[in-house]
Amino acid sequence: MAALVGAVCWLFATTHVPEDLNSFATQQNNVFYWSDGTEMARTGWVNRQEVPLEKVPESVRSAVLAAENATFYSDAGVSPSGIARAVWAMVTGGDTQGGSTITQQYVKNIYLTQERDLSRKASEIVIAVKLDRRLSKDEILAGYLNTSWLGRGSYGIQRAAAAYYGKDVSALNPSEAAFLAALLKGASLYDPSLGQENHRRAVERWSWVLDRMVETGKLSAAERARYTVFPEPVAPPVARGLGGQTGYLVDLAQSYLVAHSGITPARLDLGGYQIRTTFDRQRTAELTAAVQSAGPTLDPAREADRHVRIGAASVASDGRILALYGGPDYLKQGFDNANTSNIPVGTAFTPIVYAAGLDQGVRKGREGGRNPVAPTTRYDGRDGIPVLTPEGPYWGRDGKMAKTANEGHKDWGSISLRDAVAQSANGPMMQLGMDVGLDRVRSTATGLGLLPETLGDLVPSFSLGNSRPSAIRTASAYGAFAAGGMHTDPYSVVSVTRNGAPVVLIRPAAVRALPEPVADRVDEALKEAVRNGSAGEAAAAGPGTAGKPGTTEDRTAGWFVGYRGQVATAVAMFRMDPASMALFPLDGVGGAPATDPVSTYPTRIWTAYARQPGGALNGR
Repeated sequence: MAALVGAVCWLFATTHVPEDLNSFATQQNNVFYWSDGTEMARTGWVNRQEVPLEKVPESVRSAVLAAENATFYSDAGVSPSGIARAVWAMVTGGDTQGGSTITQQYVKNIYLTQERDLSRKASEIVIAVKLDRRLSKDEILAGYLNTSWLGRGSYGIQRAAAAYYGKDVSALNPSEAAFLAALLKGASLYDPSLGQENHRRAVERWSWVLDRMVETGKLSAAERARYTVFPEPVAPPVARGLGGQTGYLVDLAQSYLVAHSGITPARLDLGGYQIRTTFDRQRTAELTAAVQSAGPTLDPAREADRHVRIGAASVASDGRILALYGGPDYLKQGFDNANTSNIPVGTAFTPIVYAAGLDQGVRKGREGGRNPVAPTTRYDGRDGIPVLTPEGPYWGRDGKMAKTANEGHKDWGSISLRDAVAQSANGPMMQLGMDVGLDRVRSTATGLGLLPETLGDLVPSFSLGNSRPSAIRTASAYGAFAAGGMHTDPYSVVSVTRNGAPVVLIRPAAVRALPEPVADRVDEALKEAVRNGSAGEAAAAGPGTAGKPGTTEDRTAGWFVGYRGQVATAVAMFRMDPASMALFPLDGVGGAPATDPVSTYPTRIWTAYARQPGGALNGR
């Protein structure tokens, strides 16, 4: 006890309130560089405007106090119970605890870093106690409201009011105030514009804050009853200089940074980072040119041409994302078509089923073990035959027997698995998936880098691509076939420095996803698809080209995925309503006959890209 008291006394005696605040005035831009070292873009400005506390409505202050520290005006600047929870979480490695008072958070904002360790926490506590004695509660609250990060580049409640609602803080109503207070828990998790999960969390937290305001006596139950509809914020502003494909590339690099380094969104907004990306300037220009030259010519007056979208990505076998086509212009369409998980991959998924079969074998009966399969193993390629399980025909939840479905309802007769891949005979692939076991096919898919949350239900159509991986992830999976079964998760940042000092960045490691002989056999089937099969148009890309078109049964998505050398590229085309995210059939897009395969334009774009002067698909 004496040692503990002595340590506390020493800490109080030696820890002083710093004289200088963390400067917002001297922050820099973030600079993003192409893979060749030339500058690509600059972002990262501090959007901050101080506002006196008396100009902040009572409802805004009450919402913040209810959400963050209801006892603010009566506590001594710290919360013993909150400190105990936070320290225990740090010692045991548990989740971050929200036990800090507003005074502690203010201290962390203006004097300290965001590091989560005992030393920083101890300094925070001591400075908070001393600051609580030096400043009035109103001064601390004003400082907190003017320095807290609320996302969208905004520091302080005034700029946040403008960023989310386009108005002065004095014009906020209690409902809007409750949402801004919710952002204090973590703007990157609660900004609704960043995804459906964020929107769900924002609504829950907003409702909770309003309820807390009632509990703390700052909002009457009658007034609370008026606010039942979430106050949707305006769309986030788009930074200048991010036109064309640049904005999509910067977004992707920023997301990778936040996920694979100690850089938080708040620190990234403060700027000062130099980010070397994997993006190849020439390949990006070539991919954009290919979409513009070989994609459909859209007529706004034609119903079939409305809401048509194209996404594409080139990924090296070592994981580097080399090029991206996210849409016509980031400033006009922020939604990244190349990094979306809303589009079914269709029959471009069947090489993964083939790989699973070659790797793991099949089990067709209730008794006995698994039997190996080879490229020459023959399957029934007739259209409309029952899909079988070891127990008999597969019956769907709708009470109907599942049957194979070849494109165009073509009967292929008895066909080898290698030829089924090359000719896009879908029925044998559907049955092969059932024989391998859909859970095993799923395991192969995740081993090749497809994210588990994007994989579809384990029903017969799983083998024909009811999963929704992004173009980036699909290209990366095919890259493993070119690399002898080795796979590296896609990444977009090579290195990061801040004012010349390196920042620790986690880079993915290569892992063996498939045995080399299995990858080589899939590679051979995909090359046969180009030489004599369903991918014949891509033969114009030159010798050694491997690839596969992809279609969906409802014709809502068309794909082409292929590679030459160690670079794989996926091109996807779809029609999607921007409001509901509903998909529409691609029949007649660009004035094409309604019977044309929906993979036609993706194949043409891919081939045009491969034939660009720079040889976009060659080498590394």
